This record gives sequence, C-alpha cells and structure tokens, in this order.
Amino acid sequence: MVVELISVGTEILMGNIVNTNAAYLSEKCVQLGLSVYHEVTVGDNRQRLLDVIKTAAGRADILILGGGLGPTKDDLTKETLAEAFHKKLVTDEHTKERIQQYFKKKGNTSLIPENNWKQAEVIEGCQVLDNDNGTAPGLIVENDHGIKAILLPGPPNEMIPMFEKQVMPYLNKLCEYRIYSSMIKVCNIGESAVEMLLMDLIDAQSNPTIATYAKTGEVHIRISARTESKKEAESLMKPVITKIMRKLSGHIYTMDEKVTLEQCVVNLLKKYNLTLAAAESLTGGLFSARIVNVPGASEVLKGSFVTYTNKTKRKLLGVKKTTLVKHTAVSKETAEEMAKGVASELNADVAVSMTGIAGPDGGTEEQPVGLVYIACLAKGKVTVKKYQFQGERQKIRENAVVAALDLVRKCVINRYA
Repeated sequence: MVVELISVGTEILMGNIVNTNAAYLSEKCVQLGLSVYHEVTVGDNRQRLLDVIKTAAGRADILILGGGLGPTKDDLTKETLAEAFHKKLVTDEHTKERIQQYFKKKGNTSLIPENNWKQAEVIEGCQVLDNDNGTAPGLIVENDHGIKAILLPGPPNEMIPMFEKQVMPYLNKLCEYRIYSSMIKVCNIGESAVEMLLMDLIDAQSNPTIATYAKTGEVHIRISARTESKKEAESLMKPVITKIMRKLSGHIYTMDEKVTLEQCVVNLLKKYNLTLAAAESLTGGLFSARIVNVPGASEVLKGSFVTYTNKTKRKLLGVKKTTLVKHTAVSKETAEEMAKGVASELNADVAVSMTGIAGPDGGTEEQPVGLVYIACLAKGKVTVKKYQFQGERQKIRENAVVAALDLVRKCVINRYA
C-alpha cells in the first residue's frame, strides 16, 4: 500500500521548527511494509492544503496528515480534509469530556478557552484517536473511494505516543507484508568505496535490498527484506549479510542499529576493565564530548587535556621542546609523546592523542589543511596514524574524532582481546 505524508504548518516552511515528525513517520511506515513515495509540507492555507490533499488522494492509498489540529483559526487540517472527503463535522461528546478532564487536571476548568471546544468537532464516521498528552484528538477517516486519511497532532510528544499506541495496530491490519531490516555500521571508509566493494551485491539485489547512508566518518548499510514473517526475512538476509561482512572486514564496528561508535568504544573498555585518557589539540574536546555522551562513561574515562598550544603540550603532557622544534606540533613524534604524556599523567591503561591542522588557515605545502596525526597507547605500545581529511574546519575536526574512536577500538581489540 502507498502512503503519502503531509506535514501542515507555515512554521515548518519558514524554518522556525525542524520537521522531525516526517522522518519518524517515514521510518515507521517503511518498517510496516508501506511504500512512501511522496512527502509534502504545506502552510496553513485552506486552498493550498485542499489541493495537496486532492493530489495525494489521487496517488496514494493512505494519507497521514500531521499538524493543524489545534484550537486556533489557522488550524485547518480537519476542516479541509472534511471538505475534500465531502463529509461534515460533528461534535464528539467523548472528546469534549476528555478536553474538560484535561483542564480539570490542570485545576482551571472554569477557564477553558472557548476555542478549545473546536477540537471536539470531528469528521462524521471517523475513528477518534484519544490524545493522552494534549487536547487535540487524532482521526482516521475513509472517503467513498476507500482512501484512508489519518490525522495526527503536530507536537511530537503527542503524535509519537498516539501513532505507536493506536495507529500502528491499525496499519498492521492493513499490511500483508512487513519490511524487516538489519544494520551494519562501518567507519574510516567512504561511501563510494563501500559501494564499489558491494557493487556486485547491489547490482544483483531484489529482495533483500541494500542501501548505504553516509555519516561523518561512517557509512551505515541497511539490508531490508519484504516478507510475511521475521523468520523468512532473516533467512533471506543472512547470506547477504555474510557476504557484506566478508567484504568490509576490519571496518565494521557494530551490527546493532542503536549502538554508536563511542558506545562501542566505551563497551570495549568496560569489557576489559580498562581506563582511557585523551589529549586533544585540533579537536578541542570533541573526542571527550563524544565519550561522555555514553551513559556510564565515567567508569572508563579518567580525564582529558585540551592542549592547544605548544606551551600546554610541554607543560601538561611533557612533550619535549626539541620534538616540537624539530618535528613541529603536527607530527607523528608529537602525537606519540602526547599519548604517552596523558597516559602517564592520568595513570590510564589506554590513551589517545590528536594533533593536526583544521584550517582554514595555517596550512603549508608540507603540512596542508586537514593533516592530522592520531596516536593510541595500549598495553605500553603506541600506534600512530596519519590522515589527510578534506572539507571545512568542523568536518575535519569531526572526522578526526571518528578516526580516533576507531583507532582506540582497534588497538583495544588487537591488544586485549
């Protein structure tokens, strides 16, 4: 079945809010086995919304409309959908009671704004979806041609619970097939390189399918199968996953969609009862920020030094003046001494250091912008890697963090596993 997503709200078009609802609904619809071919955003204008609904009804089986169900005059979704489906609005006593109870819990039933009662008006013959987090109910309505429309409130904290508790069970009954997916996450390899390695599998794909998604310093590969059961999907995906793992061996850091690279690193350190220290120059604390995003990071991260100048590298990390003079701050030798220094200062089992030129200025022919050295000390041995990243300043810094996380991951596996 084909679904069209319609987001309603002038504030979305003006860029005042980010439309996270559309991304959420797209993902859920695909998981349910529904095909999403079009996604439209329209402002709070009756005629434009009416045109969008009529167009969508001519090419989709299910319309999901988000937003425009509030109490104000510019909330027109319900009224316009009723017009497009040639239906009337009627008062729903159940919803009216829920609105009264909502304000009663807030302690001001005597001050219910008159326009809130507008939300108790629903489309005749519809299925009302109770809103446990607001006053605007959702609606499911079908026109004379069998086209179904699902109206959802705009605020994510109202829309998501309503969709998961009430809309997903409804859509499940309509779907003969489901789409099941597996994820493989790799890092320190570009999307084009991944595609070339997987080209024979991509060219031969039918069911399951392979899709690659580029992230900063990472590529996520989704393998999806359209089947009636999860068991059948797993059977179809297994040989494809095995081939992908063989081709991308060494770059894969997880097959758990919810696990991030930093979570993988923290989990590894915990597994082997190791502590971590970091010395950051060009990354300026970004590496440590990624680590502390992980709950429980305090169990492994001993600390981090941001040593942005030569003076702080010498004073805090013990980098030799002769090293800085002879090899400069951006060098293999400096990176190695930084890692050794922070490991010693914080008495950490594993230490990582990053030094480089993030730009846009400061590059030379010998040391161009994007040149980065990353060192990792593990089990007394230091590994130093040289990188040449491309792009603007922030991208270079973020790529350096991904490379540092991956180097820590590999060093821990190679020396402690």
